[in-house]
Amino acid sequence: MEDSADNRIKFRHMQCFLAVLQLGTVQRAADSLSITQPAVSKTLAELEEIIGAPLFERGRHGAVPTRQGRLFAPHARACLAALRQGVDEVRQDGQLALASIAIGVLPTVAGALLPPALAAFRAHWPKVSVRVQTGSNQQLLESLQAGDIALAVGRLSDSESMAGMSFEHLYREPLSVVVRAGHRLLEEGSLLPAMLARYPIVVPPSGTLIRQSADSMLTAFGAQASTALLETLSVSLGRALALHNDAVWFVPSSAVEEDLAKAGLVRLRMPFPGTDEPIGLIRRSESVLTVATADLAEAIRTAGRQRESLRIGRV
Repeated sequence: MEDSADNRIKFRHMQCFLAVLQLGTVQRAADSLSITQPAVSKTLAELEEIIGAPLFERGRHGAVPTRQGRLFAPHARACLAALRQGVDEVRQDGQLALASIAIGVLPTVAGALLPPALAAFRAHWPKVSVRVQTGSNQQLLESLQAGDIALAVGRLSDSESMAGMSFEHLYREPLSVVVRAGHRLLEEGSLLPAMLARYPIVVPPSGTLIRQSADSMLTAFGAQASTALLETLSVSLGRALALHNDAVWFVPSSAVEEDLAKAGLVRLRMPFPGTDEPIGLIRRSESVLTVATADLAEAIRTAGRQRESLRIGRV
């Protein structure tokens, strides 16, 4: 039985292919790899024979990738990147220098989702540091695109912002409207828009998906036009305003579940419910996760499934 193509392709084939692709000529690729030009040409010829298609058109202007070469390129890059990451992980294992993973997460879901996920991750990877970046959904997508973080926990955005990204649904996040225990609005038998307008209204910033849900609720209630809003993504500020300034806080439920359990904050019964927003894992489509990062992603998935079970149980 003949060997399949993937068994015959070697590391040197990938190296030569990517070097020529990047540098544009066989000679420059040879110089960068510290081998001869005939050696590079021979290696490319072997790869083209294995694949069964020409990968470059050679001429006066150097080596230009063919359609098949362009199709093969992202897979070659991913293969080489995965191999290098594997070598790096083996070299780092047991060394004094600690490995590090950078992730992003929405501040409104971080407090509920990450503690169980990080506890499970640390049980298997005690020497790996985790750097957590918080920010708006758009900020997280921009950090992903720049390669500053390996993955993010956020909301599904528009197709333009999600270009080159994949979204894996974890759970749905309900929107709650909360006030401090003993708030005067809790004593009202029938809530009216004018009553709501007497107090500071705290909502997520304009342009965020959770803000759209808050706006829809306020509009349906008839309070949108007459209500001045205070915009913030800060959970600590929102909590302080609700507890000490009599604010009415529109916030994802997971951010205040401990406050609700301790009865420091109480859900305000609105005539119209908010929309549940999908929360998921976002990553670059062509990225290859290290083993440790993949395990962290799995720990986050497990925590997300637990949150979804809790949500369904409350419905």
